[in-house]
Amino acid sequence: MLTQVPEDAKGGLVVEIDGDSGFCFGVVNAIEKAEEELGKSGALYCLGDIVHNNDEVERLRRHGLTTISHEDFSKLKDCKVLLRAHGEPPETYQTARANGIELIDATCPVVLKLQERIKKTCRDSQGNSQVVIYGQYGHAEVNGLVGQTNGTAIVIESARDLDKIDFSRDISLYSQTTKSPEGFSKIIEIIRERIADGVKFEYFDTICRQVSSRVDKLKKFASSHDLVLFVAGSKSSNGKILFHECLEANPNTRLVSTTDDVEGAWLENIQTIGICGATSTPRWLMEEVKARIISLHH
Repeated sequence: MLTQVPEDAKGGLVVEIDGDSGFCFGVVNAIEKAEEELGKSGALYCLGDIVHNNDEVERLRRHGLTTISHEDFSKLKDCKVLLRAHGEPPETYQTARANGIELIDATCPVVLKLQERIKKTCRDSQGNSQVVIYGQYGHAEVNGLVGQTNGTAIVIESARDLDKIDFSRDISLYSQTTKSPEGFSKIIEIIRERIADGVKFEYFDTICRQVSSRVDKLKKFASSHDLVLFVAGSKSSNGKILFHECLEANPNTRLVSTTDDVEGAWLENIQTIGICGATSTPRWLMEEVKARIISLHH
């Protein structure tokens, strides 16, 4: 659904925030768990950025959330650490047990189910099937998925990476939850064309539908405005994907990370502006971008 359309009384400028944009369930859950613990103790560690948005990370930092690296984590003892929605490899849980660390596990249920399926594939095939993951190499979620295979999974970012696969061996293909269904379908099609006769190829559509279903709505929203400001952090994988979808629907789409990125020159001869964002974009930041637009228009 869309928010009520406000109008700038001085110039008739319409600024609309997309009601379907913003945090997905997994991110909301992680932030709520962090805020609950911070409300009780005033301090908490988080393994990696809780969300790929610097403004939201900074907001929670001011409330006592400290972001740590895996190296930092390995040195901690007898404390509480939040695991964000992206999920973690088995080694993280082993380290926590060894060091007396209490984990507040906010792994997204969709990601958790995917981890279990990949682990089951490895166990059932006894290493005879190649586990291939369509995703962003080095992304936190992908690192957690690869960890379920003892590091043996092959990560495919695009069709250019398919030479990593041995097409004479069985293949089990999975996807990072935030990748595009179209990209996944393309990878499936090419593997089918290249796989050797008699070799088993199975694929599992593990893309989060809460995320993927936003694409069509977002494109419709973007095409209905003169100018679109897509709000996302520079680290957001989902943000990059959705921004390009908006750009395809409306070439007059700008990517902004903070209110400082908004330029007054963009508003010239513009009557309607749409503001939208990634699954890692907080609603309050989109509201601030709207306020910035109105102040510049005045």
